[in-house]
Amino acid sequence: MLARRDVLRHVASAPIATGGLAAVLANPDLARAAAESLETVTIETPGGKQVSAAFGAPAISPAPAILLVHEWWGLNDQIMAVAADLVGQGYAALSVDLYDGQVADNPDDAKAYMNAVDAAMANETLGAWIDWLRARDDLTGKVGTVGWCFGGGWSLNASLDRPGEATVIYYGNVEKGAAELAPLAGPVLGHFATQDQWINEAMVSGFEAAMAEAGKALTVYWYDANHAFANPSGANYDEADAALAWQRTMEFFGTHLA
Repeated sequence: MLARRDVLRHVASAPIATGGLAAVLANPDLARAAAESLETVTIETPGGKQVSAAFGAPAISPAPAILLVHEWWGLNDQIMAVAADLVGQGYAALSVDLYDGQVADNPDDAKAYMNAVDAAMANETLGAWIDWLRARDDLTGKVGTVGWCFGGGWSLNASLDRPGEATVIYYGNVEKGAAELAPLAGPVLGHFATQDQWINEAMVSGFEAAMAEAGKALTVYWYDANHAFANPSGANYDEADAALAWQRTMEFFGTHLA
């Protein structure tokens, strides 16, 4: 078995476009080892709730920050392994937990956890974490957000509540009107799948129209794939599309968080 330091070196030096991170995400032991490179941090929201997240900072500072929002499964090793990869690429990365420590391993539990999320509390949690990132002396104050599935919608919500420099959405709920999108400051990048029956063309087309009406910058990419195509542990995983989407994501963050 690879030593933990070797796993982390592998994640940092071989981004998903070359198969490095994808291989880690597909292997539970490697994903766990990468996740363990992050530290657990806890803050109190303005409403008085204690919330936790997984955080990592690069060796060189000050650095820009990226906030990651998990899929409907919860804050699992996969999402934290992605954060570890971002740290290796020079970003501070914060993987938030909107399920209060609950992690699902089956769709029924995932759906139950997702439906139990209080929207006001989730917004407060994400806003508090963004404030925390902006206040750190070792960071530049620039914050991007990225999320997948459930987290894709919350990546957008976070940027509406605390307008940031860059927002990335992987097949997340984008059913918003122009007035709701008015607070956005930075550009938005969206990755969507042509075979997705939930986050479908009608929803995304409406989002494009609303963003245009609101005068906001949006780039949308479509992939001949299904929902959750970027998750190597799922049945819908599409290696080529996942690699291309991640390459585009990193270029987007590189442009807007530099």
